[in-house]
Amino acid sequence: MKKTEFSRLSKLARESFSALLSIAVITFVLILSQRELIGEGVIAMVYLLAVAWNAYHWGLGAGVSAALSAALMFDFLFIPPFYTFTVARPEGILSLAIFFFVAIVTVERIQATLSRAHKSEQEAVLMYEFTTILAGQRSLDAIARRVVQFLRQRFMVDLAIIIIQPKGEKEISSAQSPQDTSITTKPDCVLSLIDSWGLVGEIQLWSSTEMDLPSPESRLFRNLALQVGLAIERVQITEYEVEQAARESIHA
Repeated sequence: MKKTEFSRLSKLARESFSALLSIAVITFVLILSQRELIGEGVIAMVYLLAVAWNAYHWGLGAGVSAALSAALMFDFLFIPPFYTFTVARPEGILSLAIFFFVAIVTVERIQATLSRAHKSEQEAVLMYEFTTILAGQRSLDAIARRVVQFLRQRFMVDLAIIIIQPKGEKEISSAQSPQDTSITTKPDCVLSLIDSWGLVGEIQLWSSTEMDLPSPESRLFRNLALQVGLAIERVQITEYEVEQAARESIHA
């Protein structure tokens, strides 16, 4: 745990230093230019581009570091009186306040967008792997075993149980992972399995780890339950077609 925390802090320090270095380079270039001709508006936009670039490439810590250092450099070097953090004009105070607000909002929006994109990518990969596994199963028992194994491995749950009983069927297909675990408390998450004929079973998950389970109403779990329902329906249809073919061959 300590090693992981140290690694995280070290990564944050490197990203923040990279952000500060990029702002220093931008500031040096702006100093070489004639600030009277460029104007405060253009300088603020250049700094905002640097802040956005840092937030996009290196993350939230780098974005915030870039925003703070850019605001300080903007005030110190480009808002009169120069070379002091004192702001003499009301419009200078307003310009600095607007710049800092826009910089922080830009960082937050970029990180939120990147976080959603990363989450969607992870969900897409997981769903592809899950549907590939289900596609190879030829019986309800096989589906039950692979589903609980997959859920336990991917979501680090203490116990995963699935119960499958298609409508009109007396036999129940069930599985749990791990097999030698018994928990008397209520499950932390219950997913209903539905196919074209209605409710065909449920998945129960117990978790005591630090990893939070998605809500049963989340898009990920709804899609997982939907794929299991489709797999169950596919097996039922296949079994029915085999039975019909057998009957036709007997009558023939």
